[in-house]
Amino acid sequence: MSLSLSILLTIALAPLVGAILAGLFGKLIGRAGAHTATILGVAIACGLSFYVLYQLVWGGAQNFNQDVYTWFEIGRFHASVGFMIDRLTAMMMVVVTFVSLLVHLYTIGYMAEDPSYQRFFSYISLFTFSMLMLVMSNNFMQLFFGWEAVGLVSYLLIGFWYKRPTAIFANLKAFLVNRVGDFGFLLGISAILYFMGTLDYQTAFDHAPELVGKTLQITQNHAWDAATVIGILLFIGAMGKSAQVPLHVWLPDSMEGPTPISALIHAATMVTAGIFMVARMSPIFELTDAALSFILVIGATTALFTGLIGIVQNDIKRVIAYSTLSQLGYMTVALGVSAYSGAVFHLMTHAFFKALLFLGAGSVIMGMHHEQDMRYMGGLRKYMPVTWITMWIGSLALAGTPFFAGFYSKDAIIEAVGESHRWGAGYAYFCVLGGVFVTSLYSFRLLYMTFHGKERFTIEHKAHGHGHDAHDDDDHHGTPGVLEHAPHESPWVVTVPLILLAIPSIVIGGLTVGPMLFGDWFGKAIHVNEANDVLAELGHEFHGALAAGLHGFAQPPFWIAFAGFAVATYIYLFNVALAGKIKNALKPVYELLDHKYWIDELYFAVFAKGGVKLGEGLSKVGDTAIIDGAIVNGSANLVQRIAGGVRRLQSGFLFHYVFAMILGLILLLGGYWLIGQ
Repeated sequence: MSLSLSILLTIALAPLVGAILAGLFGKLIGRAGAHTATILGVAIACGLSFYVLYQLVWGGAQNFNQDVYTWFEIGRFHASVGFMIDRLTAMMMVVVTFVSLLVHLYTIGYMAEDPSYQRFFSYISLFTFSMLMLVMSNNFMQLFFGWEAVGLVSYLLIGFWYKRPTAIFANLKAFLVNRVGDFGFLLGISAILYFMGTLDYQTAFDHAPELVGKTLQITQNHAWDAATVIGILLFIGAMGKSAQVPLHVWLPDSMEGPTPISALIHAATMVTAGIFMVARMSPIFELTDAALSFILVIGATTALFTGLIGIVQNDIKRVIAYSTLSQLGYMTVALGVSAYSGAVFHLMTHAFFKALLFLGAGSVIMGMHHEQDMRYMGGLRKYMPVTWITMWIGSLALAGTPFFAGFYSKDAIIEAVGESHRWGAGYAYFCVLGGVFVTSLYSFRLLYMTFHGKERFTIEHKAHGHGHDAHDDDDHHGTPGVLEHAPHESPWVVTVPLILLAIPSIVIGGLTVGPMLFGDWFGKAIHVNEANDVLAELGHEFHGALAAGLHGFAQPPFWIAFAGFAVATYIYLFNVALAGKIKNALKPVYELLDHKYWIDELYFAVFAKGGVKLGEGLSKVGDTAIIDGAIVNGSANLVQRIAGGVRRLQSGFLFHYVFAMILGLILLLGGYWLIGQ
């Protein structure tokens, strides 16, 4: 049995149709028409994605790899629009469309008062289309199209409230940082085309072993291994999109966008594109231990050091943003030890509980009349019980509590790193274990500061005004900690998506851990050399999800996470004053984390200010001195000087002209005489 091309086209194009209707005809169809068209489009894509996954896993359908349309053909090179649908792709399609559908529903409540309601729905539906084109592609050209399209829509969504300078700064920052990564990605694709002569995935994978022994002369005295260069260049693209150190700086600032896009783009889909891409390119990455070690060290650094920043954040969305950075680091670490299935498995489980946490944070912000600072919250569990319970579920999954979804995927990564002998694995193991404590600490700190303890806000009833996100006013918080009305639970269009995300945050890990990690669930979609297959080694000790969950209580990660829980509970529930004392005692460390290791300042000093000074220097030397001074004004001055000299010959006296004629005649005669000799 084969998959239907018409079904695949419908999955990809249904969200695009919704985006066009909401974006171009929003005024005609109104708010209800905009959200109906986009939700219907994404719902169709989601339903059909589940159908495709079912057919591949249980229906006996064969993998699909077919070109739909030839984009261009130049000599022996051609690029097409086509689909490669296997279990890896189908799983990504389900995650993207399911989370997107819930975000669309959530947006009805969250953006209800926003004047650009239709535009927002158009953007998020367009993002879904772009992401589907990325994950469904069967060639590098289409992959790059989807890659750039999600970057563009992300830029539009981060700067959605374009009247806020901070939003415009954040979307420009995201755009520029991603361009750095995309430049490396494009060079990697170009190198594949250079060595393999194709942009088609399958052809490139079939010819990947031919890269062994081939080199690139990048520097004068050293030949670089071709597979290593390609692997590192492709991963630089993933570093930008998946926010790995040092290209991570854009993601926390992207919280300036509306909360629904934080869940859609920066938790479940766009930032995982880099992880998916590396897993898809596993036949190429398996040829180069050097590139995989590079990936391993970058991922480990991201997992620990960006998580530490989350401990000192007070903005509820920024805590979760740094959590996203840290978890993306875990996925990258898994890629670095050739545990591609583990990376993709954590990608899936993380998508559910992190989207839940972001949407839960949005619900809190709505209930607090769009106050985001946790220092002015507290005691919200009695006002917002559904949000409280679902955020506890999301946080327990994030912290890796046994039997929750995050436990199975995160513990598998930690054990895979411990099993690996690749260069950098020792450092990575320290980072991922340290990251467990850090994750637990900031997760429970967030819960206690938001939902528990005493209320740190006051209610000041007013006869007018209403709170909403800062779409028309930069000073959207008003007086910190002063609310016009008591906090309240969010409407059903907000709470239902929270409940629907909480369910897989509990059960999806246990249901899928066996086949996805230790079975042959992905088939040929992921290639691992036998010598690198750390998950196969772990599989010998796997005896089912129940046994793994029970065994988890005796493992180091659980007790390290419990230590983080205990510290957060004691400080933020029983001895809040201790937090201030620790902050003062560790002032240098706090300053280091509060300034995010001064990486932003470094970039501004070197690249931003350096770029401005370089531009000023080029303007003075190149534009003013050379172009204006030497070429434009210089040529005019030269002509003027020549004309001034020639003008002196035009005296107007007859005897001057007669003398010139006689002199010329003498010179001519002399010349003829010399030639004759």
